[in-house]
Amino acid sequence: MKKAEKIFFVENLTEELKKAKSFVLVNFAGLSVKAQQELKRRLKDVGSKMLVVKNTLLKRAAENAKLNAEVVKNEILQGQTALVISGEDPVAFIQVLGNFTKEYETPTFKVGVVEGVFQNPEALAKLSTLPGRDVLLGQLLGALTAPGYGLVGTLKGNLQKLVYVLGGR
Repeated sequence: MKKAEKIFFVENLTEELKKAKSFVLVNFAGLSVKAQQELKRRLKDVGSKMLVVKNTLLKRAAENAKLNAEVVKNEILQGQTALVISGEDPVAFIQVLGNFTKEYETPTFKVGVVEGVFQNPEALAKLSTLPGRDVLLGQLLGALTAPGYGLVGTLKGNLQKLVYVLGGR
């Protein structure tokens, strides 16, 4: 890559990092080309994308985007690094990565930023096991409406007993 191309690449990457709701750095060493293509397809389905980036260019772009310094520490930016960016759902792509990791045992999480909050590999692994947003909203709705259904059932049961007694059956 020529110097002019690197400058252009860093500028574009800086803009992508600024616009992203969430992003994760992963180590994709040992992942075959076919598996990489499969992962990219799955990520595209949830509105995310995976970019294989040189560590030095990623560090420059992160500094230009004024990201948390912990994201671009030298210990983290070692080995093969891929950047997974989401502009839509901030957690869905992490779940895709978690499921993919279970199947292929790679990639592994390095670090990430989810809605502006720095996440270490352990936190990312926990996020990857959570159910989707729609499922969580359904569970919340069920928890909120359960007491009302219980009350209606109790009141309805007493009314049924009264009708049974009055009916003389």
